[in-house]
Amino acid sequence: MASTKLEFTTGISGLDRMLHGLRPGDNVVLQVGRMDEYSPLVEPFYRANLAEGKKLIYFRFARHRPLIPDDAGAEVHHLHPEAGFERFITETLDIIERAGPGACYVFDCLSDLAVDWYSDRMLGNFFMLACPYLYRLDTIAYFALLRNNHSSLAIDAIRRTAQVVMTVYRNHRELYVHPQKVDQRYSPTMYVLNHWKGEAFQPVTDSAVTADILSDTTQPWLEFANRRPEVWTRTVMRAQEVCEQLTSQDAEPGDDEELYLRLLRMAVSRDERFIDLCRRYFSLRDLLAIVQRMIGTGLIGGKSLGMLLARAMLCAKNPAWQAKLEVHDSFFVGSDVFYTYLVQNKCWWLRRRKADSTMEEVLDNAGAAREKILAGAFPEDIRNQFMEMLNYFGQSPIIVRSSSLLEDNYGNSFSGKYDSVFCTNQGTPEERFEELLSAIRTVYASTMNRETLTYRSDRGLLDRDEQMALLIQRVSGNAHEGLFFPHMAGTAFSFNPYVWNRDIDPETGIVRLVAGLGTRAVDRTEDDYTRLVALNAPMKQPFDDEDARRFSQRRMDVLDLENNQLDSFPVEDIMRRLPERLLPHLAVRDSRVEEFARQRGEMRTAWRLSFDRTLSEDTFVKDLRDMLHILHEAYRYPVDVEFTANITGDRKLLYNLVQCRPFQVQVSAQGHLVQWPESLTAEDTLLESSGPVIGPGLAGEIDRILYVVPEAYSKLSTQDRYGVARLIGRITHLETEERRKTLMLIGPGRWGTRSPSLGVPVTFAEINRTSVLCELAMMHEGLVPDVSLGTHFFNDMVEAGLICLAVFPGREGNSFSPEFLKSSPNRLVEVLPDALRWQEVLRVVDGDQFGKHQRLYFRADPMKQRAVCYKA
Repeated sequence: MASTKLEFTTGISGLDRMLHGLRPGDNVVLQVGRMDEYSPLVEPFYRANLAEGKKLIYFRFARHRPLIPDDAGAEVHHLHPEAGFERFITETLDIIERAGPGACYVFDCLSDLAVDWYSDRMLGNFFMLACPYLYRLDTIAYFALLRNNHSSLAIDAIRRTAQVVMTVYRNHRELYVHPQKVDQRYSPTMYVLNHWKGEAFQPVTDSAVTADILSDTTQPWLEFANRRPEVWTRTVMRAQEVCEQLTSQDAEPGDDEELYLRLLRMAVSRDERFIDLCRRYFSLRDLLAIVQRMIGTGLIGGKSLGMLLARAMLCAKNPAWQAKLEVHDSFFVGSDVFYTYLVQNKCWWLRRRKADSTMEEVLDNAGAAREKILAGAFPEDIRNQFMEMLNYFGQSPIIVRSSSLLEDNYGNSFSGKYDSVFCTNQGTPEERFEELLSAIRTVYASTMNRETLTYRSDRGLLDRDEQMALLIQRVSGNAHEGLFFPHMAGTAFSFNPYVWNRDIDPETGIVRLVAGLGTRAVDRTEDDYTRLVALNAPMKQPFDDEDARRFSQRRMDVLDLENNQLDSFPVEDIMRRLPERLLPHLAVRDSRVEEFARQRGEMRTAWRLSFDRTLSEDTFVKDLRDMLHILHEAYRYPVDVEFTANITGDRKLLYNLVQCRPFQVQVSAQGHLVQWPESLTAEDTLLESSGPVIGPGLAGEIDRILYVVPEAYSKLSTQDRYGVARLIGRITHLETEERRKTLMLIGPGRWGTRSPSLGVPVTFAEINRTSVLCELAMMHEGLVPDVSLGTHFFNDMVEAGLICLAVFPGREGNSFSPEFLKSSPNRLVEVLPDALRWQEVLRVVDGDQFGKHQRLYFRADPMKQRAVCYKA
């Protein structure tokens, strides 16, 4: 506390004497039965301190009548708790910080915050953040709390944090004040009940009077939660009663409507677009079923909501889906648990973004916050619930998935930004429990990743309420000789943005299919491929038939139960562990490998993943088309889903819908409007592609090209290749680039790869200001640009409206003229003077260098799978 001596008064001389005065830093909490027990103490406080020239700030946010008139001279700030905890606490702290030391504060009744946030835990979190901040600035702050309305989750936190806690009673129109905590002050009568009469506070010494006043009052510090449940518990209990009444037809019409909306906003969503969907597909009983599988309080988050809505939509439109979907028995960890974890482990202050914080300061603090999160401890009540959940799952593998409030929303998918962690869940109970806690900490810590924060910043979401809920699911699949995995998994889209053949209808959707865990379908893996399935032409592939072996999946991701880890194995190793009945659904015999083995005197059966039988004979294609059509119609928007599919003993397909979210594809006919240049010469053409071309149609100038020279890049060490990726990120984020219309990147192999041997390992945050991304099939023999549809990197490109294309030099309809760029001035050192050592690897070529009357132009038509860049 600062050394400056500041004098404060309650405005009531008798109360000042009883408390031995107010001291700088005091947070005064008044527990009242009604607001007319709070206002008589507020009025003399603000009047006296205003008269003494103190700055007085009034935080107005509750539904009760104002405590201070507009003309009293106080600085009034209207806050909106319904906008979310993060915004509310940030605005509050910013105002306190601007006011500086020595101010006086009056807060509306805090109990209204629990109503808006549906959570006593979050009310306690607010107090634990705001009050220490006020204390350090030598302020005085008045708070009110409705007694007998809150559980120990709020009461304990407030009592521990406040300096002065008093309960106010009204009995026969007389007011009584009972101090219960007065920090660093003591007198023999300080904690007795006092009768307030005028300016005097007289200790009540008559036991009969004391008993009369206190006997009918529940004491919040003694078994408070059991006697008087908080708003969350009361709401759930009332909803259960109404459901029972509805079943027995004892409920009055409309009894459930207000309760339904309260429960919906309390636990499921406060986004009006999703509230509308919920009201169409969830009953009150459905909401209760969600709440009854929650750990802690708060919202379940976007990923959980998307999964639940999708299941409800399918079954409502086509009841046959009830038998096609695996039974769902997931648990939801409420978003309040995350916030409480941050507050109690002293991570929140590092996470806080001040109004004048730079992005670099945010990222620096995030690193320290991430370390604290990974080393933090959970509240005892939450640990107990985690243990109960783990006992429920037994030793079945589970996955801890992120489900933040902003995740999987319209316009912001957060695809791959937050972590999800598999728990093989093997070993002793203690080992399994620690594995679970570590997984949860890892997901929580991913909220502080650089790429996550950059993604939020780029979309103007740093100030939005972003809390991390969790979805904890049983992993779908079967155990086969110590390895656990689903037979198939993948991502599917109701609109196909990658049309590689004119026979393909983009409106019927597309699937990116793998065998094993779906991780291989959403991550850009090393030198491996997935099966792309256009659902109106499932057997058409984006390569010739003779290339099928070359572009098939070679490894499968699985959970190794014996070694307790996520791992990948060659497809051949997995095929040997599967029952023979399953093999034809997933693979075809590889006659070339078998013939090669025979020539060496070996007799072996070789399989290559193709899914041909599943795509041509089973119900898979029909089911996926039906699924995507139903979800697209229900959302009235393209959707992106993740799923697993297992083949049952009677050869039926059983699906698990893991995730569903709006797909941020730009569905437009812009590509059809592209006018192609006439009579292009080879000398004027930089590059041409006949596909893949992914993204919106585009016709316009290229302002700058960043070209990674394949020959020079291939000679670099792994460390230097990462250095080139970081350099590209710096250039694309120069202030000059923000004014450019179109920035194009051209490089060998795969952009965004995790393996520098396969391409340029940029993150999407480093190239998010790019307009066109070109992958050259020139890294090494046999490597081609990956058709990354469905990966997290691809989803980022789609959201940003970025065009991605591949060029196969030597293939019909493809060309690339590197001399075009090598003979042009390299402006790398001009834009980054410290980049001299990289000028042979990275060329910066501007489109205005060809003279007054010539520019670089780019045309792309994804529907026709054609793109060209040329000088004209």
